[in-house]
Amino acid sequence: MARRAAGTLEREVLAVLWAADRPLTAVEVQAELDPDLAYTTVMTILTRLLRKGVVTRERDGRSYAFSPLVEDEALAANQMHALLRARRDRRAVLAQFVGRLDTDDEHLLAELLNEAQSVDEDNR
Repeated sequence: MARRAAGTLEREVLAVLWAADRPLTAVEVQAELDPDLAYTTVMTILTRLLRKGVVTRERDGRSYAFSPLVEDEALAANQMHALLRARRDRRAVLAQFVGRLDTDDEHLLAELLNEAQSVDEDNR
């Protein structure tokens, strides 16, 4: 079996949890992902996600069932913020990001910035 890129399995596990209509055990996550994937690998990923505060767990008999604490969009935004904070030249990073947006996303970003500015002004 080919090795996955870093973070890929975490995203796959989260996708399974987001698609579920209830908390899932590690065995259920394993079955949804790949029955050939080791149970211990799935448990390791779920434990990492738990430590990161991305999922929660509750007792389900003798094991635990896991649920996501954040939605996909919030997780992506958190990751974007972390990447930005980790760089010395935030202006250059943001300039590169904005420079690669397509026209629709540029308009959306401008609209969201205007909305955020209006909310800030209203809260003063």
